[in-house]
Amino acid sequence: MSGLPDCPQCGSSYTYEDGAMLVCPECAHEWSPAEQAAQAAAAEASAQVRDANGTPLADGDSVVVIKDLKVKGSSQVVKVGTKVRNIRLVDGDHDIDCRIDGIGQMGLKSEFVRKA
Repeated sequence: MSGLPDCPQCGSSYTYEDGAMLVCPECAHEWSPAEQAAQAAAAEASAQVRDANGTPLADGDSVVVIKDLKVKGSSQVVKVGTKVRNIRLVDGDHDIDCRIDGIGQMGLKSEFVRKA
């Protein structure tokens, strides 16, 4: 094992160093390890959960619902202006897990809330 990373384009494990660049002999892709690390850091920063106004959210924040939301499988509705405290951020389609008074546990999308 060479300890070099696999090719990001084709996944080949036969990469080699050529000066400051890494090269894949199978697909002829060349890349810089420093540039790849910078792109990974930028992708991680962009993966941060943001509310409808673009404000970053964190675990334990309070948010306010900005649109009436129908509760799936029920006739209940989460009204505009409902304040949700102590949110928890999760991966998936619904970014926020929370407990709403009168409704219970629920998953919300960050695009329908703003930070309180």
